[in-house]
Amino acid sequence: MAVIKVKRPKLSFGEKIYFGALIKGFLLTMKHAVDSMRGKSRGAKELASSGLGVTMQYPEQKWDEHLPEHYRGAPALVTDEQGRERCVSCQLCEFICPPKAIKITPSEIPADDQWAKVEKRPLEFDIDMIRCIYCGMCEEVCPEQAIFLRKDYAITGLSRKDMVHTKKKLYEIGGVRVGLVNKWNELK
Repeated sequence: MAVIKVKRPKLSFGEKIYFGALIKGFLLTMKHAVDSMRGKSRGAKELASSGLGVTMQYPEQKWDEHLPEHYRGAPALVTDEQGRERCVSCQLCEFICPPKAIKITPSEIPADDQWAKVEKRPLEFDIDMIRCIYCGMCEEVCPEQAIFLRKDYAITGLSRKDMVHTKKKLYEIGGVRVGLVNKWNELK
């Protein structure tokens, strides 16, 4: 195999000290500054910015109307139309979660309950939002469509304990989801 030697181009004095690149960057920055002072910033109208630049004034202005349809936010548990929990505690979401952010403790449904055929329900269902990477694998693997990624990007807490969403909080923020749930199907 032949070896090809490539010669480096000779740099001028200005190129060696990056003088041209510095001037070019400075002029571009000044152009954007002057445009924003004149109210002609590119993208300012679409973002409903304050007029000076394209910076959105969060939290007064939010991205809610600008989020794409495929946006994946924080996971939440949902109930059906009658307020029953959809989760059958199969633990598939716990097993498939790459950062191991989900922890489920299953419990039995009493034999005298109308839905005893379901066998299990979650006693505890915790999601550590600090560890969650919003990959959506939990939503994809759920056979009962009990967990959904909502369009929420502002998840805050003052301590690590606040960032662990319990079953109660997950149902609270998840709400009701309409549609067929295999868990409650009489024919199953």
